[in-house]
Amino acid sequence: MYTLAGSGLYRFAGSEYRSRAGDITVYRPNYFQDYQFSPHAQKWNLLYAHFQPRMEWLDWLDWPELTPGLMMLNLSEQEIRQRVILRLKEMVQSQTRSQARREIFGQNALEEVLLWCDSINPRQTSSFVDPRIRKGMDFLTTHLAEPFSEERLAFSAGLSPSRLRHLFRSQVGDSPRHFLEKQRLRRAKDLLALSRQTISEIALELGFASPFYFSLRFKKSTGESPRAFRDRAVKN
Repeated sequence: MYTLAGSGLYRFAGSEYRSRAGDITVYRPNYFQDYQFSPHAQKWNLLYAHFQPRMEWLDWLDWPELTPGLMMLNLSEQEIRQRVILRLKEMVQSQTRSQARREIFGQNALEEVLLWCDSINPRQTSSFVDPRIRKGMDFLTTHLAEPFSEERLAFSAGLSPSRLRHLFRSQVGDSPRHFLEKQRLRRAKDLLALSRQTISEIALELGFASPFYFSLRFKKSTGESPRAFRDRAVKN
């Protein structure tokens, strides 16, 4: 249950919790449920779903518990709230349409909601990355072909270059420049295995100074040349 506005009242074990906008709760199966709109708010606007989780979702549902069987997160970041609301609404709408495989569309929308929740779950190590650093990481992964600029990256994250360097290394475990190269090489593996682009075209697309430099960095990272990697991927 995701609280859009107003407040819900959850009662449990001699205590209670009043939800606020941005709270999302999940009841585990076979646990007692006692909830209603909060009398103090007089309204409770919410989006909800009853679902059986896929096996791969179970690790994503290890949320902090208000009481055994009742888990809760607060989506404090506005961007994540908007994404979750959009996907929950798509999930609801998919069930009112006559389209084929509407249940699968609904499950896929719900799956994305759970992934976004997992990204801010305090029980997950990745959730401790500062939102500004995550923004910087996203900037790098969407600008793979562009020359690296620490100043531009810092501006995108809303940090000074020195603060960016410190937080990035402490939270990601890499320098921004090295992180960018890892993302380029990861994308290069996909292109080598799945596309017909030449090695020169891939090097250009991913922002390497030359095909030779690309091959050099790729081999240092993977232990084999781009051509050898492609040959092995095609055979498999």
